[in-house]
Amino acid sequence: MTQHKGLDKRPLMVVERAYGSTIVDAEGREYLDAMAGLWCVNVGYGRREIAEAVYQQMLDLPYYPHLQINRPAAELADKLADLTGGRLRHVYFVNSGTEANEAAMKLARQYQRLVRPNEPRYKFIGRQLAYHGTSLATLAVGGLPERKRRFGPYGDGFVHVPPPYPYRCPFGLEGVASELAAARALEQAIRNEGPETVAAVIMEPIQSGVGVLIPSPEYWQAVQDICRRYGVLLILDEVINGFGRTGMWFAYQHYGLEPDMITVAKGITSGYQPLGAVLATEDVFAAFLGEPDEGREAVQVNTWGGHAAACAAGLKNLEIMEREDLPGNAARVGAHLLSGLDTLRELPWVGDVRGKGLLAAVELVSDKEAKTPLDGARMAAVIRGCKERGVIVGRSSGTGAGLGNCITISPPLVLTAAEADRIVDTLREVLTNLS
Repeated sequence: MTQHKGLDKRPLMVVERAYGSTIVDAEGREYLDAMAGLWCVNVGYGRREIAEAVYQQMLDLPYYPHLQINRPAAELADKLADLTGGRLRHVYFVNSGTEANEAAMKLARQYQRLVRPNEPRYKFIGRQLAYHGTSLATLAVGGLPERKRRFGPYGDGFVHVPPPYPYRCPFGLEGVASELAAARALEQAIRNEGPETVAAVIMEPIQSGVGVLIPSPEYWQAVQDICRRYGVLLILDEVINGFGRTGMWFAYQHYGLEPDMITVAKGITSGYQPLGAVLATEDVFAAFLGEPDEGREAVQVNTWGGHAAACAAGLKNLEIMEREDLPGNAARVGAHLLSGLDTLRELPWVGDVRGKGLLAAVELVSDKEAKTPLDGARMAAVIRGCKERGVIVGRSSGTGAGLGNCITISPPLVLTAAEADRIVDTLREVLTNLS
């Protein structure tokens, strides 16, 4: 994603250490990391407890394949199930968000073939402008044109529907009416493809990469009802949304949803070790039960899945999050941050502000009336201006059609109100001085 030509003249920053919400480069300059790395360092930097837990586990048992069980993986699976209220009790570990979504899709196809053997349910429905990973299947179900275009053609079986995006509604509607139109488009897509061919719908509860789209409860209730009506599995991608980021353990919990599977990564260890997982319901799990000669077992292999040291990091990470009530802090400080970001609406460049907990975006435009996306050069100037003032923010990308115009904010969940104010003040200063 980085053009290497010219890096000799503009070398990348070397990051040497970090603490809390702050990273420090090789020159000793400090930056408030308002993106938590890549949406993932939820407990903040410098957690010695996690490093010590990983170190001790590596001494005791660094690795053994999941032909058998290791204690940290079993304990972490149980903890994850508890955080979902016990409904998603069955856990399959992988190494990343991409792998989690890929595995969930493979399990969905296997599930449908077992429970509906006479229906060729192999298709997946995702959303336009969505991101689910970088494998061929997760790119195919994703909807970011610039991320996908060099890797096609993709195989059959991937369908895309509009996201709930009232600010840029393709139906010419506003508010909840716009979102319900998007839900109806999902139902129409299922009917057009033939319900008997659709295995699953995969979506983020809050669509992150395009610019943090916050759906209404009405939208999500409609989507869940549609999936149930047609026997389509609902897979919710919580890779970015999960582990306190939105003010609850998982974003789907804001909506009272009952997904068939969720996928997680990033915040599961706060980036201290690579780890991801698929969580599934009893109904999904039960479809794979049978006698040894029936061949009903799930077919999915992962060398490093459930790695003992990574799971030790996950356990300690969740212990810290519970002890310090970091989901609660995300809700409280997130509300303060969003209130501050809302004051930026008075600036000529700010078209929309969206957020939930410590997951937010500011959509920038060159013309408020026409909603013309701010051009790439000025977006780069905003990112650069913030960094020069010691604050690192993100930007929507891969969208095509000039829609890389959202500043994204996803800081560590230890963020303080004072640090939230600094993010807002920095953005205000940069946008005020933007030519």
